[in-house]
Amino acid sequence: MTISKKKTSSPFVSFVGNSGSGKTTFLEKLIPEVGTIKHDVHGFEMDKPGKDSWRHKHAGASVTVISSPYQIGMVMDVKHDHKPDELLSYFNGMDIILTEGYKRGEHPKMEIFRTEIINEPLCKNNKSLLALITDSDVDLDVPVFSSRAVEQVADFLIKHFDLACAIR
Repeated sequence: MTISKKKTSSPFVSFVGNSGSGKTTFLEKLIPEVGTIKHDVHGFEMDKPGKDSWRHKHAGASVTVISSPYQIGMVMDVKHDHKPDELLSYFNGMDIILTEGYKRGEHPKMEIFRTEIINEPLCKNNKSLLALITDSDVDLDVPVFSSRAVEQVADFLIKHFDLACAIR
């Protein structure tokens, strides 16, 4: 499925929830052909120690790009934690960008909520909450989807952001 944009006020939707709630697992099912941003406030190591690109970065390169005929990866030093809007230039051709994290951001959110992890949803009083994905009985005056309702969530996003869905 390829999603193409008709019009939208925001190209970002942040999937939020506590650690262990299933955000990544749900997104893996939802994102076969869209761009994503994974927010990691703890830092990360993308490359494997000892590989040439890792050695370039650790030798002091401020930007290291690894390129192949199939994909490109980049590690770049930054001076602050970037907001999704600041990363938009990396997503040419994407009509909607799903982020994992940015729970304190202002973009529309869909919360993955599990009562085994926390007692109440993080975004219960958040005006940017679009929908809740949970298998618990919760009413926040937003649409609620089961954690197995991947197609229904995709349909909701297509309708909400006025996207056209074209099957290849």
